Amino acid sequence: MNSAKRRMYLGMLKVFNLGLMVACFATATLLQLRHDGGEIPLSSFLSMRVRLVNFATLGLILLTWHGIFSLCGQYESQRLASRRSMFYGAAKAATLACLVLAAVVALLQIRMITPAFFIVFWILASLCVAGARVLIRVCLEAIRARGHNLRYILILGTNRRAFEFARRLETTPELGYRVLGFVDDAWHKGAPLEKQYPICASFDGLSAYLRSSVVDEVANYLPLRSFYEHASQIASLCEQHGIVLRLDPEIFDLKIARPRAEDLDGNFHITAHSSPLEGWPTLVKRVLDVMVSSALLLVLAPLLALAGLLVKMTSKGPVLFRQERIGRNKRRFFIYKFRTMVANAEVLQPGLETLNEASGPVFKIKKDPRVTPLGRLLRRTSIDELPQLFNVLMGDMSLVGPRPLPVRDFQGFSQDWQRRRFSVRPGITCLWQVNGRSDIAFDQWMKLDLQYLDEWSLWLDMKILAQTIPAVMKGSGAA
Repeated sequence: MNSAKRRMYLGMLKVFNLGLMVACFATATLLQLRHDGGEIPLSSFLSMRVRLVNFATLGLILLTWHGIFSLCGQYESQRLASRRSMFYGAAKAATLACLVLAAVVALLQIRMITPAFFIVFWILASLCVAGARVLIRVCLEAIRARGHNLRYILILGTNRRAFEFARRLETTPELGYRVLGFVDDAWHKGAPLEKQYPICASFDGLSAYLRSSVVDEVANYLPLRSFYEHASQIASLCEQHGIVLRLDPEIFDLKIARPRAEDLDGNFHITAHSSPLEGWPTLVKRVLDVMVSSALLLVLAPLLALAGLLVKMTSKGPVLFRQERIGRNKRRFFIYKFRTMVANAEVLQPGLETLNEASGPVFKIKKDPRVTPLGRLLRRTSIDELPQLFNVLMGDMSLVGPRPLPVRDFQGFSQDWQRRRFSVRPGITCLWQVNGRSDIAFDQWMKLDLQYLDEWSLWLDMKILAQTIPAVMKGSGAA
């Protein structure tokens, strides 16, 4: 597809997406009006007065929606993306658009728009935008399967990843790619796909091949270290011919981190993320943290006041225990808990090191002599952890995440794989918390934290929060 056609189709897609959102908004509004006041004639609805400020607000919302769809990659080529990822991405964009609308409604105090309206609008917008994108994809796949809208691609290199890429294109003809063959020197005789896809040219002969052949894209799967000069020359050659150059994202063959392109002030970089909590999931998780922690602080205010009063009355020292902990990416912060030990507990700790019952670098004693009688009750019920809701509000912690460790424990870590747990905000509760806490060995604790990172989702957070309540009531592993 040439650039003029691409711009035309892209413009049509932008208008189409915004039109769908407006149509969903109008449908949800009509349903809301009919629910509130019975049947409303369409002529009466269309004859309603609209003020200039309404037009300005609508324009601002549409502009914001357009920005959200752009940021969510809805106007980028998704030719190689799966239908599932396309549906998920479009639904994500529609969800964020609904959140923006909710923020505008709350700011302007528009009473006509109710929670029921938002539910209907979100369902309609998500289904229509995501469904339309998948429908367009299905139509394009049918066209490509009949030999239209094809892109002819050359693959540089004959290594494992190059062959895997060729097989993927071969087994998904609906993507519209046709592999011309490989570019490599002749020493790779007997390569697995050589008979199916010939070596079209050597590195020296590629220039001549491009001059006389139809080539839309060149995929570079050459090893970075040993073939840098070849890759650089071929990139320049593709630039001169105006041919799209596709780079292998798995440059360093990483096992966990997933690469993606990011725009940094107009310059694109390939970044490798080993944590799922990047981009919009971080924003959604943070919004939920603020909302839930604020609500809990309001509801639990009497309990917090009572616990603080009892701590003050039963032992000397401050009500709150304040200790430096290790947070996201090794940032240090002060955690707050109700004091459950004597006031000079940290001074006494070095003399108790021989009584440490925990494996690994952490320090745990089930019957710690420094714990006060009230402190044992607070620990057993986890009430001592409640002031950490303020840490959540301040952004140092999350409701769910690996437990924040003291500086002393962090300095005892001996293996780098364990330190990946520090790539996200620490949490009040986690998989370790709901699976036995102090009864779990240190290495298993670290594996549970990494399991949380590898399997993270909002649903997993909700599940852990729900499991925390019975775990606290049982008091298993509390020390």
